[in-house]
Amino acid sequence: MKQFDWDNLRIFLAAARAQSALEASHGLQMSQSTISRRIQRLERDTGSKLFDRSSQGLRLTSAGRRLLEHVETLEGTLTAVESSMISDDVSLTGEIRLGATEGFGTFFLTPHLTHFCTRHPAITVDVLPMPRNLNLSRREADASVTIDRPSANSFVTRKLSEYRLLPYATAEYLQANPPITDVDDLVNHSWIDYVDDLIFSSQQFTLGQWLPSVKPRFRSTSVNAQAQAVTAGLGLAVLPCFLGSVIDGLVAVLPEKVDITRTFWLVAPSERRELARVKALWDYICDVVEVNHDFLMGQATRTTWVK
Repeated sequence: MKQFDWDNLRIFLAAARAQSALEASHGLQMSQSTISRRIQRLERDTGSKLFDRSSQGLRLTSAGRRLLEHVETLEGTLTAVESSMISDDVSLTGEIRLGATEGFGTFFLTPHLTHFCTRHPAITVDVLPMPRNLNLSRREADASVTIDRPSANSFVTRKLSEYRLLPYATAEYLQANPPITDVDDLVNHSWIDYVDDLIFSSQQFTLGQWLPSVKPRFRSTSVNAQAQAVTAGLGLAVLPCFLGSVIDGLVAVLPEKVDITRTFWLVAPSERRELARVKALWDYICDVVEVNHDFLMGQATRTTWVK
Protein backbone atom coordinates (compact mmCIF):
# COMPACT_ATOMS: atom_id res chain seq x y z
CA MET A 1 0.00 0.00 0.00
CA LYS A 2 1.34 3.42 -0.96
CA GLN A 3 2.52 5.53 1.99
CA PHE A 4 2.03 9.30 1.75
CA ASP A 5 4.03 11.98 3.52
CA TRP A 6 1.68 13.73 6.00
CA ASP A 7 3.55 17.01 5.49
CA ASN A 8 2.70 16.89 1.79
CA LEU A 9 -0.94 16.14 2.62
CA ARG A 10 -0.98 19.05 5.09
CA ILE A 11 0.39 21.37 2.41
CA PHE A 12 -2.16 20.07 -0.09
CA LEU A 13 -4.93 20.77 2.45
CA ALA A 14 -3.75 24.36 3.00
CA ALA A 15 -3.46 25.01 -0.74
CA ALA A 16 -6.90 23.53 -1.43
CA ARG A 17 -8.49 25.73 1.21
CA ALA A 18 -6.64 28.88 0.21
CA GLN A 19 -7.01 28.15 -3.52
CA SER A 20 -3.59 29.73 -3.89
CA ALA A 21 -0.03 28.53 -3.33
CA LEU A 22 0.93 32.07 -2.33
CA GLU A 23 -1.76 32.36 0.35
CA ALA A 24 -0.96 28.87 1.61
CA SER A 25 2.69 29.85 1.91
CA HIS A 26 1.77 32.70 4.24
CA GLY A 27 -0.25 30.42 6.53
CA LEU A 28 2.37 27.66 6.58
CA GLN A 29 5.34 30.04 6.69
CA MET A 30 6.95 28.31 3.70
CA SER A 31 8.07 29.73 0.37
CA GLN A 32 5.65 29.56 -2.54
CA SER A 33 8.16 27.50 -4.50
CA THR A 34 8.31 24.93 -1.68
CA ILE A 35 4.52 24.70 -1.65
CA SER A 36 4.44 24.13 -5.41
CA ARG A 37 7.25 21.57 -5.29
CA ARG A 38 5.61 19.55 -2.50
CA ILE A 39 2.26 19.51 -4.32
CA GLN A 40 3.98 18.27 -7.47
CA ARG A 41 5.60 15.51 -5.42
CA LEU A 42 2.20 14.52 -4.04
CA GLU A 43 0.78 14.45 -7.56
CA ARG A 44 3.57 12.06 -8.56
CA ASP A 45 2.89 9.88 -5.51
CA THR A 46 -0.85 9.72 -6.20
CA GLY A 47 -0.45 9.44 -9.97
CA SER A 48 -3.12 12.11 -10.41
CA LYS A 49 -3.31 15.77 -11.25
CA LEU A 50 -4.75 17.42 -8.15
CA PHE A 51 -5.06 21.07 -9.25
CA ASP A 52 -5.80 23.02 -12.39
CA ARG A 53 -3.47 26.02 -12.27
CA SER A 54 -4.26 29.46 -13.69
CA SER A 55 -3.54 33.12 -13.05
CA GLN A 56 -6.59 33.12 -10.75
CA GLY A 57 -5.03 30.46 -8.49
CA LEU A 58 -5.58 26.76 -7.86
CA ARG A 59 -8.76 24.84 -8.62
CA LEU A 60 -9.21 21.25 -7.49
CA THR A 61 -9.61 18.57 -10.13
CA SER A 62 -12.02 15.69 -9.55
CA ALA A 63 -9.08 13.66 -8.18
CA GLY A 64 -8.13 16.59 -5.96
CA ARG A 65 -11.66 16.80 -4.55
CA ARG A 66 -11.64 13.09 -3.73
CA LEU A 67 -8.29 13.41 -2.00
CA LEU A 68 -9.50 16.47 -0.08
CA GLU A 69 -12.38 14.47 1.41
CA HIS A 70 -9.98 11.79 2.65
CA VAL A 71 -7.45 14.26 4.02
CA GLU A 72 -10.12 16.24 5.88
CA THR A 73 -11.38 12.99 7.43
CA LEU A 74 -7.83 12.18 8.49
CA GLU A 75 -7.37 15.66 9.91
CA GLY A 76 -10.54 15.30 11.94
CA THR A 77 -9.38 11.94 13.31
CA LEU A 78 -6.00 13.33 14.32
CA THR A 79 -7.69 16.31 15.98
CA ALA A 80 -10.00 14.02 17.96
CA VAL A 81 -7.02 11.91 19.07
CA GLU A 82 -5.14 15.03 20.17
CA SER A 83 -8.13 16.25 22.15
CA SER A 84 -8.80 12.89 23.82
CA MET A 85 -5.18 12.54 24.92
CA ILE A 86 -5.31 15.73 26.97
CA SER A 87 -6.75 15.09 30.42
CA ASP A 88 -8.44 17.78 32.48
CA ASP A 89 -5.55 17.98 34.93
CA VAL A 90 -2.95 18.69 32.25
CA SER A 91 -2.20 22.29 31.34
CA LEU A 92 -3.52 23.22 27.91
CA THR A 93 -0.90 24.36 25.44
CA GLY A 94 -0.73 25.69 21.90
CA GLU A 95 -1.98 28.60 19.84
CA ILE A 96 -5.53 29.74 19.15
CA ARG A 97 -6.48 32.29 16.52
CA LEU A 98 -9.80 34.00 17.23
CA GLY A 99 -11.57 36.27 14.78
CA ALA A 100 -14.09 38.90 15.83
CA THR A 101 -15.86 41.98 14.59
CA GLU A 102 -13.68 45.02 15.12
CA GLY A 103 -15.49 46.76 17.95
CA PHE A 104 -16.42 43.60 19.87
CA GLY A 105 -12.94 42.14 19.53
CA THR A 106 -11.23 45.36 20.63
CA PHE A 107 -13.50 46.78 23.32
CA PHE A 108 -15.11 43.68 24.82
CA LEU A 109 -13.27 40.45 24.06
CA THR A 110 -9.67 41.61 24.43
CA PRO A 111 -9.95 42.79 28.07
CA HIS A 112 -11.71 39.56 29.03
CA LEU A 113 -9.26 37.33 27.18
CA THR A 114 -6.44 38.66 29.32
CA HIS A 115 -8.02 36.66 32.17
CA PHE A 116 -8.22 33.57 29.96
CA CYS A 117 -4.51 33.92 29.19
CA THR A 118 -3.77 34.19 32.91
CA ARG A 119 -5.79 31.04 33.55
CA HIS A 120 -3.96 29.16 30.75
CA PRO A 121 -0.40 30.54 30.60
CA ALA A 122 0.75 27.90 28.09
CA ILE A 123 -1.83 29.01 25.50
CA THR A 124 -1.11 31.82 23.05
CA VAL A 125 -4.21 33.66 21.81
CA ASP A 126 -4.19 35.64 18.57
CA VAL A 127 -7.17 38.02 18.45
CA LEU A 128 -8.08 39.35 15.02
CA PRO A 129 -10.60 42.21 15.41
CA MET A 130 -11.23 43.11 11.77
CA PRO A 131 -13.87 45.08 9.82
CA ARG A 132 -14.70 42.01 7.72
CA ASN A 133 -15.68 38.37 8.10
CA LEU A 134 -12.81 35.90 8.35
CA ASN A 135 -12.77 32.85 6.09
CA LEU A 136 -12.80 29.87 8.46
CA SER A 137 -12.75 27.43 5.55
CA ARG A 138 -9.33 28.78 4.61
CA ARG A 139 -8.19 28.54 8.23
CA GLU A 140 -7.80 32.27 8.77
CA ALA A 141 -8.89 31.52 12.34
CA ASP A 142 -9.72 28.59 14.61
CA ALA A 143 -12.97 30.23 15.70
CA SER A 144 -14.74 33.51 15.13
CA VAL A 145 -17.41 35.77 16.58
CA THR A 146 -19.49 37.00 13.67
CA ILE A 147 -22.75 38.80 13.00
CA ASP A 148 -23.59 36.36 10.19
CA ARG A 149 -24.86 32.88 10.95
CA PRO A 150 -23.00 30.43 8.66
CA SER A 151 -25.10 28.03 6.62
CA ALA A 152 -22.35 25.44 6.02
CA ASN A 153 -22.80 22.17 7.92
CA SER A 154 -19.05 21.87 8.41
CA PHE A 155 -19.15 24.55 11.11
CA VAL A 156 -20.15 24.31 14.75
CA THR A 157 -22.34 27.35 15.38
CA ARG A 158 -23.77 28.77 18.59
CA LYS A 159 -25.89 31.85 19.15
CA LEU A 160 -23.68 33.84 21.46
CA SER A 161 -25.75 36.88 22.39
CA GLU A 162 -27.88 39.71 21.18
CA TYR A 163 -26.43 43.19 21.60
CA ARG A 164 -27.93 46.66 21.42
CA LEU A 165 -26.88 49.72 19.45
CA LEU A 166 -27.78 53.35 20.24
CA PRO A 167 -26.97 56.80 18.88
CA TYR A 168 -24.11 58.43 20.81
CA ALA A 169 -22.75 61.97 20.91
CA THR A 170 -20.72 64.11 23.28
CA ALA A 171 -22.52 66.27 25.84
CA GLU A 172 -20.86 69.33 24.29
CA TYR A 173 -22.25 68.50 20.85
CA LEU A 174 -25.76 67.99 22.22
CA GLN A 175 -25.65 71.30 24.11
CA ALA A 176 -24.48 73.24 21.05
CA ASN A 177 -27.06 71.82 18.62
CA PRO A 178 -30.87 71.58 18.33
CA PRO A 179 -32.49 69.50 21.08
CA ILE A 180 -33.32 65.85 20.42
CA THR A 181 -36.58 64.77 22.01
CA ASP A 182 -37.76 62.25 19.41
CA VAL A 183 -36.43 60.14 16.54
CA ASP A 184 -37.70 62.71 14.02
CA ASP A 185 -35.27 65.27 15.47
CA LEU A 186 -32.28 63.14 14.48
CA VAL A 187 -32.46 64.12 10.80
CA ASN A 188 -31.41 67.67 11.69
CA HIS A 189 -28.02 66.59 13.00
CA SER A 190 -24.55 65.75 11.78
CA TRP A 191 -23.97 62.00 11.37
CA ILE A 192 -21.10 59.52 11.13
CA ASP A 193 -21.61 56.20 9.32
CA TYR A 194 -20.07 53.28 7.40
CA VAL A 195 -18.91 53.50 3.78
CA ASP A 196 -21.88 52.09 1.84
CA ASP A 197 -20.06 50.15 -0.85
CA LEU A 198 -17.67 48.53 1.65
CA ILE A 199 -20.29 47.02 3.95
CA PHE A 200 -19.14 43.44 4.66
CA SER A 201 -22.43 41.98 5.93
CA SER A 202 -26.15 42.43 5.44
CA GLN A 203 -26.43 42.33 9.24
CA GLN A 204 -24.14 45.33 9.64
CA PHE A 205 -26.09 48.39 10.79
CA THR A 206 -25.96 51.39 8.47
CA LEU A 207 -27.60 54.78 8.83
CA GLY A 208 -29.26 54.44 5.42
CA GLN A 209 -31.37 51.56 6.73
CA TRP A 210 -32.73 53.71 9.52
CA LEU A 211 -32.60 57.37 8.44
CA PRO A 212 -32.40 57.21 4.63
CA SER A 213 -32.84 60.97 4.21
CA VAL A 214 -29.64 61.74 6.16
CA LYS A 215 -26.34 62.21 4.36
CA PRO A 216 -23.41 61.48 6.69
CA ARG A 217 -20.67 64.08 7.11
CA PHE A 218 -18.04 61.45 7.88
CA ARG A 219 -17.80 57.79 6.91
CA SER A 220 -15.39 54.99 7.77
CA THR A 221 -15.13 51.23 7.41
CA SER A 222 -13.93 51.18 11.04
CA VAL A 223 -16.37 51.44 13.93
CA ASN A 224 -13.42 52.51 16.08
CA ALA A 225 -12.76 55.42 13.72
CA GLN A 226 -16.45 56.35 13.87
CA ALA A 227 -16.31 56.36 17.66
CA GLN A 228 -13.27 58.65 17.54
CA ALA A 229 -15.12 61.06 15.22
CA VAL A 230 -18.02 61.15 17.69
CA THR A 231 -15.62 61.75 20.57
CA ALA A 232 -14.09 64.64 18.64
CA GLY A 233 -17.54 66.29 18.57
CA LEU A 234 -18.31 65.93 14.85
CA GLY A 235 -21.78 64.53 15.38
CA LEU A 236 -23.70 61.37 16.19
CA ALA A 237 -23.12 57.72 15.29
CA VAL A 238 -25.00 54.54 16.05
CA LEU A 239 -22.56 52.48 18.11
CA PRO A 240 -22.82 49.20 20.03
CA CYS A 241 -23.53 49.90 23.69
CA PHE A 242 -20.51 47.84 24.72
CA LEU A 243 -18.39 50.40 22.85
CA GLY A 244 -20.22 53.69 23.40
CA SER A 245 -20.75 53.12 27.11
CA VAL A 246 -17.03 52.66 27.87
CA ILE A 247 -15.78 55.77 26.07
CA ASP A 248 -15.51 58.73 28.42
CA GLY A 249 -17.60 61.71 27.38
CA LEU A 250 -20.11 59.90 25.16
CA VAL A 251 -23.83 60.10 25.92
CA ALA A 252 -26.51 57.69 24.70
CA VAL A 253 -29.24 59.52 22.77
CA LEU A 254 -32.92 58.52 23.08
CA PRO A 255 -32.21 55.20 24.82
CA GLU A 256 -35.88 54.94 25.78
CA LYS A 257 -37.07 55.35 22.18
CA VAL A 258 -34.43 53.64 20.01
CA ASP A 259 -34.26 49.85 19.94
CA ILE A 260 -31.69 48.49 17.49
CA THR A 261 -30.39 44.98 18.16
CA ARG A 262 -28.15 42.53 16.35
CA THR A 263 -26.87 39.02 17.14
CA PHE A 264 -23.40 37.60 17.65
CA TRP A 265 -22.66 34.01 16.60
CA LEU A 266 -19.71 31.91 17.77
CA VAL A 267 -18.43 29.72 14.95
CA ALA A 268 -15.66 27.19 14.44
CA PRO A 269 -14.81 24.45 11.92
CA SER A 270 -15.95 21.18 13.49
CA GLU A 271 -12.46 19.68 13.57
CA ARG A 272 -10.95 22.78 15.23
CA ARG A 273 -13.79 22.99 17.75
CA GLU A 274 -12.76 19.55 19.05
CA LEU A 275 -9.29 20.71 20.07
CA ALA A 276 -9.11 20.94 23.86
CA ARG A 277 -7.62 24.43 23.87
CA VAL A 278 -10.28 25.71 21.43
CA LYS A 279 -13.01 24.10 23.55
CA ALA A 280 -11.63 25.87 26.61
CA LEU A 281 -11.69 29.26 24.88
CA TRP A 282 -15.13 28.57 23.40
CA ASP A 283 -16.58 27.78 26.84
CA TYR A 284 -14.87 30.79 28.41
CA ILE A 285 -16.30 33.19 25.82
CA CYS A 286 -19.77 31.74 26.34
CA ASP A 287 -19.47 32.20 30.12
CA VAL A 288 -18.21 35.78 29.77
CA VAL A 289 -21.01 36.76 27.39
CA GLU A 290 -23.69 35.12 29.55
CA VAL A 291 -22.76 37.07 32.69
CA ASN A 292 -22.50 40.29 30.64
CA HIS A 293 -25.88 40.06 28.92
CA ASP A 294 -27.16 43.26 30.54
CA PHE A 295 -23.98 45.11 29.60
CA LEU A 296 -24.22 44.05 25.95
CA MET A 297 -27.87 45.12 25.88
CA GLY A 298 -27.08 48.58 27.26
CA GLN A 299 -28.77 47.85 30.60
CA ALA A 300 -25.56 48.00 32.65
CA THR A 301 -22.65 50.42 32.48
CA ARG A 302 -19.92 48.07 33.71
CA THR A 303 -18.67 44.75 32.45
CA THR A 304 -18.51 41.74 34.79
CA TRP A 305 -15.24 39.84 34.94
CA VAL A 306 -14.92 36.05 34.84
CA LYS A 307 -11.58 34.74 36.06
